[in-house]
Amino acid sequence: MKIYELSNGDPVYRPEKSIIIRFKWPRKVLSTSIYNGGYRNDLTAVFNYDCTVPNGKCTWQAANYEEYMRQAAVKFGLTPDTVSGMATAAAMDNVAIHTACYQSLQVTALVTGGIEENGGRVGDPATYFEPAERNTLYKPGTINIFLVIDADMPPASLVRALVTCTEAKTAALQELMAGSNYSTGLATGSGTDQTMLIANPHSALYLESAGKHAKLGELIGCVVKQAVKEALQRQTGLSPKLQYSSLRRLKRFGVGEETLWTLYRQETGDADQVWFLQRLRCLDTNSRLVIYTSLYVHLLDQWLWGLLNPEEVRRTGQELIEQVSSRIGVYPPQIGGENLEDYLTAWSSLVVAAVNKTESCDSQPAPVSLFND
Repeated sequence: MKIYELSNGDPVYRPEKSIIIRFKWPRKVLSTSIYNGGYRNDLTAVFNYDCTVPNGKCTWQAANYEEYMRQAAVKFGLTPDTVSGMATAAAMDNVAIHTACYQSLQVTALVTGGIEENGGRVGDPATYFEPAERNTLYKPGTINIFLVIDADMPPASLVRALVTCTEAKTAALQELMAGSNYSTGLATGSGTDQTMLIANPHSALYLESAGKHAKLGELIGCVVKQAVKEALQRQTGLSPKLQYSSLRRLKRFGVGEETLWTLYRQETGDADQVWFLQRLRCLDTNSRLVIYTSLYVHLLDQWLWGLLNPEEVRRTGQELIEQVSSRIGVYPPQIGGENLEDYLTAWSSLVVAAVNKTESCDSQPAPVSLFND
């Protein structure tokens, strides 16, 4: 099924579990895929493939990833030696397509993706170092991007456009406050993202700059950020609305329903988990708690990044705890030490105390009146 036509005339199809861009004329392609990737000007098509099976995992019956992708290309009626492809666990029905124009320049981003299970921050601890096995251990991409630039460009400028595209993806994740699953940091991408840039060598428009000062760089930034955000929302619901949550803000620090319930049970001896979780979920989106939690978490971020010293952070963190405690009428927990765990324990105790003060809300948001204005 044809779902889109690019300004360069190339059609975009969405057959079963895939998206295919067929080239009417030769294109300049820069791809991060290990299957016919790198810089190429002899490809006839590129594709994005949802490799999941009914159990939700990506598996392939092939000697390695490259062979699996060759089999997929043949399945789609493509010539395997003249195409490049990306694999993903994201559904093709959730693709986001955004286009921006300036005078005769048109830039289009087509994005699929999810960040909930595989989101990470650059520099997080790695999970393997086995170069000889890279094909068999290859994991399918999570945020996959086609970036189509309807202009001619030298190869070096395509590489610069890839940098700008990657920065835009990371900016989108920062604006969503998406957390890493492997550290306390904000995610900069997933561990398996892939990107393909496509330029039009037949265009009369020839561009050599794709950085942030150039109009092309601006358009890349705009369309990629928009498409990444929409794709994440379509795939997993990740959005500003979903992130408006105290628990979501604390998730990357290992604080969640289970840890808070354990702390509550230790502090009160109460065994009514249903009661506790009902009120915790009511309180989760309380505007005051979301705001104060966000301030506290960002204070910790700046400490971990070396932007604030420990004394400043401990003093200000305690002030925030005392301000919230006075508003809800509880004794303020104390930050008991200088380790991250001490800060998280103090804030978790504050949340538990707030839950204990919350009246039954029948699954409705907890009233702001919990906090004394």
